[in-house]
Amino acid sequence: MKKKRSILLLLSAIIGVLYIVYSISYWTGANTGNTDTATAIGAGLATALVFPHLICAGLAVIFNILGWAMNHRGFALAGAILYAVAMILFPLYFMFVLLEVIFSFIGFARLKKINEANAALENKGA
Repeated sequence: MKKKRSILLLLSAIIGVLYIVYSISYWTGANTGNTDTATAIGAGLATALVFPHLICAGLAVIFNILGWAMNHRGFALAGAILYAVAMILFPLYFMFVLLEVIFSFIGFARLKKINEANAALENKGA
């Protein structure tokens, strides 16, 4: 008997990982090769403004993956909330975490039914 898992939580985690990888490569690339002092200071300030957003998004990905792998509603909810906080921390990039927020909250809501179905399968098989 194979345990059911939330596809939406998996999709949210995959999109979140892709976004984090993209963001890290983009923001580290923005800080390299700056010859002008003013440009380097501007890039550093921009990175400092984005950093809390990236930390929240990274933690959200971790909780999202844990929620999916363990079918744990608390981890799924924590991931969804952290995605929402990341969206609030850097509103200019809301479109990059909007799908993750939606998928995570729906995945959290559906996880109760998935866990009940998994428990019924275990009881039936025992």
